[in-house]
Amino acid sequence: MSVKPSLPRVVAFSGSAKRPSRTRDLVAAVGAELGRLRRIDLTVYDLIDAGPGLGVALREDLPLPAAHLVAAIEGADALIVGTPVYQGGYAGLFKHVFDFVDPAKMAGMPVVLTATGGGLRHALVVEHSLRPLFGFFAAHMAPTSVYAGPDDMTDGRITDVLVAARLATAAVELAALLDVSRVIGAGAAA
Repeated sequence: MSVKPSLPRVVAFSGSAKRPSRTRDLVAAVGAELGRLRRIDLTVYDLIDAGPGLGVALREDLPLPAAHLVAAIEGADALIVGTPVYQGGYAGLFKHVFDFVDPAKMAGMPVVLTATGGGLRHALVVEHSLRPLFGFFAAHMAPTSVYAGPDDMTDGRITDVLVAARLATAAVELAALLDVSRVIGAGAAA
């Protein structure tokens, strides 16, 4: 009897404190494009899914919704993250969620980095803040990141051709990283 391989679990996490948000739309769009390329088990979370009480100092003090979010991130086969840009940096509570994540569970995890902001100067947050954060975790980051400003999206959809092209490229790269990580994981399990 052969065991049917499970679908890759992909978590898309938006660090926005509100719903709906451009950040959620962006991470969901990357997930949808990845799902168009291959079959996946996609779950989209927002920061508000952590519920109130995320501001605790110790992981064991996390309320149940926040603990579930952290566990979902740790248990993912791939991660699509996005943050709104505030004052030239990622959202503080977005970072706080990752303060609870076990680095060993993120090592080698395929990740696509995205952000939304009010203008082009915010685009550098992906390279100057998000990439170092996930580098600390030793995640395998897709080379292409996606930034979308207010003029790049309309009614929750990417309308800028260049942003759409970056999104498509990031999804292709994530699919390839997933394939590599599953092969490595299968080899380690053997």
